[in-house]
Amino acid sequence: MEPQELTGAVVPPEPDEVRHLTGTHGELVQRAIAVLDANWMGHATRASARLYPHQWSWDSACIAIGYSTWDQARAQAELSWIFAGQWSNGLLPHIRFAKNARYFPGPEFWRTDLSPLAPADPPTSGIVQPPVHATAVWKVFRRARDADEAKAFLRELQPKLAAWHDYLYRERTRGDDGLVEIWHPWESGMDNSPLWDTALERITLPPEAIPEYQRVDVEFVDAAQRPTNDHYDRYAYLVKLYRDRGYDAERIRADCPFVVRDVLFNSLLAQANRDLAEISRVTGDDPEPYETWANRIAATLEAALWDEDEAIYFDYDVRAGELIPERTGAGFSPLYAGVPSAERVIRLVERLGNCQVAIEGAGRAVASVPPDDPRFEPALYWRGPIWPMINWVVHEGLLRYGLAREAADIRRAVIALAEREGLWEHYHAVTGEGGGTSTSRGPRRSSSTCSTRSAKEEGVREKAEAAFGVSSIQPDRTT
Repeated sequence: MEPQELTGAVVPPEPDEVRHLTGTHGELVQRAIAVLDANWMGHATRASARLYPHQWSWDSACIAIGYSTWDQARAQAELSWIFAGQWSNGLLPHIRFAKNARYFPGPEFWRTDLSPLAPADPPTSGIVQPPVHATAVWKVFRRARDADEAKAFLRELQPKLAAWHDYLYRERTRGDDGLVEIWHPWESGMDNSPLWDTALERITLPPEAIPEYQRVDVEFVDAAQRPTNDHYDRYAYLVKLYRDRGYDAERIRADCPFVVRDVLFNSLLAQANRDLAEISRVTGDDPEPYETWANRIAATLEAALWDEDEAIYFDYDVRAGELIPERTGAGFSPLYAGVPSAERVIRLVERLGNCQVAIEGAGRAVASVPPDDPRFEPALYWRGPIWPMINWVVHEGLLRYGLAREAADIRRAVIALAEREGLWEHYHAVTGEGGGTSTSRGPRRSSSTCSTRSAKEEGVREKAEAAFGVSSIQPDRTT
């Protein structure tokens, strides 16, 4: 059982029942498109109108994948807009802030103006998110209807993607094993995962060390679905640490208390490097550095982050000098990058069943934390709920190894949840109920479109639509 090379290849064939899904979800696709239309700001897509009223980095990459199935121009604009906020050292910030939109932490808390590397305009955050951008750019190119325009888009983005990957390689690695570090839980995309508990608990904060702040998220979402105040104190403290150091990477790397080699981040980066190599071939640039780095990351994931006893991949806590023995849905993400050997794939798939939950009327989906974990909380953000993005990563990984039936089961379950519950940020891991935004407010009219949508649809992060509502319902086209 060997992984199929996804870069530049036609989507692998699936059984008849899987292909049948592509023609049976027209209404869901239209609802997903309506959500994206309602959150289109004229140049990019906000993650939602109230809870996330800005442009998020990896969200936008996934949004662009969704757009690429029907609107090439908007897909390209989405990615161009986020890269217009790139720093001069290549750092791609996890938020590009919109004007006059209330959010914490906003530009006044990040103070990225303290770094000479940050753009004076637009305002951005000072950390990163998982690097799926080269993958998104490559998918947009492959699905493009206008080949000349798509090639011009590749020529525009290739040097920016190269600078982004070069930043990660230059500033976020130690030694020569290729693995990249994250310096804040938010950089993982999995904000309050149990993966970070021990590292965060080591950060002891006297009251005077906690910067003054006021949360906004709990005004829109039940606090029981959001990270705790203790976690937020540490999130805010880490941001203050970075700004106090002027966002100087060398100083942060030396004394940041949170330094983790994350399995999901590095798995996505391995594939993104392969996709950047393909982009570079089209643009006439050298693909070899990205292929070499992708192979190095894959080899180190396999050699250093696999746990033989638990048959899953674990993150590595650099400060503690040890693996983080926490099972999560993200531990299966090396499948997506074609990392595991055939023997390990068999063991991973066996282990996958322990991380899945059966939702009545929908099927089995991957939970963010296994239900047998003592810290499993089915409604609490990244501590139990079903996230479409994680399920998409696992789905794509299973397909890569020819496990189409297992992949179809996951896809079917998440699509069923979206059809039944609406398009939510995440789903309750026992009942399947949607979560991530308040349903107490009635329909609202978007500022960018005449159409209305329910509060359920308004609050979703568009990773859900891009991953399951739109992009995986339609196959790639080669250009």
